[in-house]
Amino acid sequence: MPIYNAPVKDIQFVLHDLLRVSEQDIPGFEDLDRDFTGAVVEEAGKVATAVLHPLNAVGDREGCVLENGVVRTPTGFKDAFEAMKDGGWTAMDCDPAYGGQGLPYVMHTAAQEPFVSANMAFNMYQGLTHGAYSAIYAHGSDDQKQTYLPKLTTCEWTGTMNLTEPHCGTDLGLMRTKAVPQDDGTYKITGQKIFISAGDHDLASNIIHLVLAKIQGGPDGIKGVSLFIVPKFMVNDDGSLGARNGVSVGKIEEKMGIHGNSTCVMNYDAATGFLLGEAHKGMRAMFTMMNEARLGVGLQGYAQAESAYQNAVAYANDRLQGRAVTGAENPDGPADPLIVHPDIRRNLMDQKSFVEGARAFTYWGAYLIDRAHRNSDKDADGLISLMTPVIKGFLTDKGFEYATAAQQVYGGHGYIEEWGMSQYARDARIAMIYEGANGIQALDLVGRKLALDGGKHVMAFFEMIKSFIKENEGNEALNKDFLVPLKAASEDLQAAGMYFMQNGMKNPNNALSGSYDFMHMMGHVCLGLMWARMAKAAMEALDSGASDTAFYETKIATGRYYMARQLPATGMHLARINTGADTVMALQAANF
Repeated sequence: MPIYNAPVKDIQFVLHDLLRVSEQDIPGFEDLDRDFTGAVVEEAGKVATAVLHPLNAVGDREGCVLENGVVRTPTGFKDAFEAMKDGGWTAMDCDPAYGGQGLPYVMHTAAQEPFVSANMAFNMYQGLTHGAYSAIYAHGSDDQKQTYLPKLTTCEWTGTMNLTEPHCGTDLGLMRTKAVPQDDGTYKITGQKIFISAGDHDLASNIIHLVLAKIQGGPDGIKGVSLFIVPKFMVNDDGSLGARNGVSVGKIEEKMGIHGNSTCVMNYDAATGFLLGEAHKGMRAMFTMMNEARLGVGLQGYAQAESAYQNAVAYANDRLQGRAVTGAENPDGPADPLIVHPDIRRNLMDQKSFVEGARAFTYWGAYLIDRAHRNSDKDADGLISLMTPVIKGFLTDKGFEYATAAQQVYGGHGYIEEWGMSQYARDARIAMIYEGANGIQALDLVGRKLALDGGKHVMAFFEMIKSFIKENEGNEALNKDFLVPLKAASEDLQAAGMYFMQNGMKNPNNALSGSYDFMHMMGHVCLGLMWARMAKAAMEALDSGASDTAFYETKIATGRYYMARQLPATGMHLARINTGADTVMALQAANF
């Protein structure tokens, strides 16, 4: 059976050595000292290892079952969900006015990582609820907040987002779900939604669906989309549950992975809905959920890779195969362990250097969200808007790649279900698709985010890299192994942006054909920046006499590997971008 242990020391390194959270001028951060964050992360790790991880294979094997209109979750899920609620894990960064703990979002992110690594499908039930909470918190009326937020905070009620329909996914302007106004100010919602994660289950007494629909007589296309609160059970004035609403489960989708999460077809038959936010402004409200969810999905990408990596390392140290080419390293045994072989080391170093860089990138994104929200910092808001498609797209692409790389370490055993490695690959695969498929993330990055506020935020990002390099170029060890490759990669990224400016206007396909490469190029540069910063932090810790020298030396060596072996991929991506659209668009549709 697979193993999992929360990487508490690595999480603490990012929070304190890299981000220095307790030193930031953000309200609430002054309380995030090492002892406090360590206690939170260690306890989250215990819950992940003891409660959630043993159910991961159970959920994969049993899946969810639709019985008499109600979805039954796998064995043990209900008790585990109660444990999560009792521990207050669902309420960490929620407003104390609604029963939350009021901690910064970066702490929510740090606690979520072990939960996702241990059991991604299970954690989605509370993850979707958190998104619904955020949307109502940002756009709901006072009455809506008082009605729904306290129960969503504790996960006594859970939440969903309902976007996709059978005939439309990304192009939501094509949706057919309609909303008919009623005399009492409510709406009757009719239509079908598909791919609804946690659409129904037996973990909560009510489910609060957030549903996109078009009000009759409204504008055509995406401009006519509104967002509605549609509870599974109506809520009485005193907060008790009333009659069943006109919403039902059509079926549970049979999926490649995340079997423990109920992905449902949802049917709305004149269900009572309540407008959330302004009419015809539903996408604005929905994107409150989507942007938060996209950072969470990026976390899913590397968190699955982290868990798979831990198992691959254990197997590589245990499995005896062949002899080291430089001489036997296990002379008393029949063979040496796999980990002596250079290609296994390469594979594991690819995984390790990605996961640790991705963690830093994601937590930095969460820190920017805190700075944007708690300090009303528009620059931080613009920067995280720029980074969101990169966090989602790059980290999930690579997360899946390295989950399968971990599977590869096992050889044939990795392909056999009893070893459990295939689940990491199957579960990680969905993260590349939902919350906006990664091709859409790339188009969003190049088509919208680069030009956001006149290109202010991408220029600020380049200046951030330039300033970091200039401030630290006197550090010989950092300069040679980290700053020089970071500068080269950053110049590749700027050259790609210049190509888009020079060639994209006359033929937009020149830019869009290179958008996916640009997203990956920017992802590498972001991880390169994270590794340069982490290497500096580790060097400073060693210089100050830190006792755990092996930890910090390993951090530096891992970063050096990323800069030498992974970051040069920016050159390949730039070469592809510079070829433009001609080869991409050369064939007629009939010739594919």
